[in-house]
Amino acid sequence: MLFFALVVVEMSGSRINAQAVHGGGSGYVPQRVYDSKQKKFIDFESMLSDLARADLSFVGEQHDDPATHRLERAILEGLSRRQVRVTVAMEMFERDVQTHLDDYLAGKMSEAEFLEQSRPWPRYFTDYRPIVEFAKFQGWRVIASNTPRRLASKVSREGLSVVETAPAQDRPMMAAQIQCPFDDYYKRFLESMQSHPGPNGKSENTKESREMDEKTRAMIERFYFAQCVKDETMAESIAAQYAPNADGARTIVVHFNGAFHSDYGLGTAARAVRRMPNSKVRVVSIVPVSDLDAIRPDEYRKKGDYIVFCLGN
Repeated sequence: MLFFALVVVEMSGSRINAQAVHGGGSGYVPQRVYDSKQKKFIDFESMLSDLARADLSFVGEQHDDPATHRLERAILEGLSRRQVRVTVAMEMFERDVQTHLDDYLAGKMSEAEFLEQSRPWPRYFTDYRPIVEFAKFQGWRVIASNTPRRLASKVSREGLSVVETAPAQDRPMMAAQIQCPFDDYYKRFLESMQSHPGPNGKSENTKESREMDEKTRAMIERFYFAQCVKDETMAESIAAQYAPNADGARTIVVHFNGAFHSDYGLGTAARAVRRMPNSKVRVVSIVPVSDLDAIRPDEYRKKGDYIVFCLGN
């Protein structure tokens, strides 16, 4: 069981709840781990032992689930117990803030200064600060893997031509090589877009809504292009960390991202494998459920090598 102490820390004149010294969650998370290859439930530590032997692990999260974020911290703790060197990579930070992230981890700027300049996601203190602070405590590097949101948004409005015509200062913020095939990943993306709630709060995944006109399909394709730019950029950021260390020590990469980016080995995961063909990659998908005793694992098995079911929202 993992228990984390909570303290009150001061920042920018306000009081916030956060874990002392190196961040953390707020208690044990009931969970069950399903090993997709063995088709059976295993314990959390057995999964960690395998992740410690991998070159790269994707941890796919549900962004708004507190239990998921506590498990992410637990994964890093488990890897540190196994005395492996970890590079943490995060969708939640964008390439152009890497210098600020490096300076903060090196103690060259305060947390307040870092957050002012790094555009942290909402709920940073509860969801992502524990990861960053634990990495800082361990002396691990943290990689801002994503493309800046302003560039992805521009692609979603104007298409992939944005990449080709990007100013010199913006082009390195996106992957040098971008592929965007209309494959199974696109089909999943299309289904996801079609199943979004409509104005009445209900799913619009009806026969009528599926019969899209040309304008609507073009809009969705542009959103997909933006998704590809994110996936390719994150994959390139990850692959850049795969080179052996100068001292010969082995480093593993753990990338935290929304589950859609890595589920089924697609998205960022597939693009990383393309760049790292001889690497040992593991995909973990965290799935919040309301009842751990009513899980039907076969419904989720293809999502990843390990499905971590947890009591969540």
